Amino acid sequence: MSRTEAGDVLTDVVMRTFRLYGAFLDAAEVMTKPVGLTAAWWQVLGPVLREPMSVSGIAREIGLTRQSVQRIADLLVDKGLAEYLPNPAHARAKLLRPTPDGYAAIDRLRDIQHEWANRVSAQVSVEDLRTTLETMTKLVAAVT
Repeated sequence: MSRTEAGDVLTDVVMRTFRLYGAFLDAAEVMTKPVGLTAAWWQVLGPVLREPMSVSGIAREIGLTRQSVQRIADLLVDKGLAEYLPNPAHARAKLLRPTPDGYAAIDRLRDIQHEWANRVSAQVSVEDLRTTLETMTKLVAAVT
């Protein structure tokens, strides 16, 4: 198969995405440390802030393996930041939800995260951010 311009550009996008993901993880570790979380804990708590979800549902939502989410969910439960609930739809696949301490940690993180997001987003136009989000959404759909 021959190379195409679009394929070469997509390869560059993938490489930049790896770099950006690493930078986001580094920033998340800095933001979460003062509130007693880690970037991974925040990533797993995020999807269950509105409603409890199964570990496999969380994994699908954030693009990680079920096993890695299970490990983090168990740690969150051990630390008192989340709890398992019965799942009426599936007896063995319990639902994860934050505890009051988990919600409090996320609340303490909110101002730190907003300050960071405002500082970073001030360097890029809102239109460019919207275009990026739209493009990323299309790429996720194309590769999943």
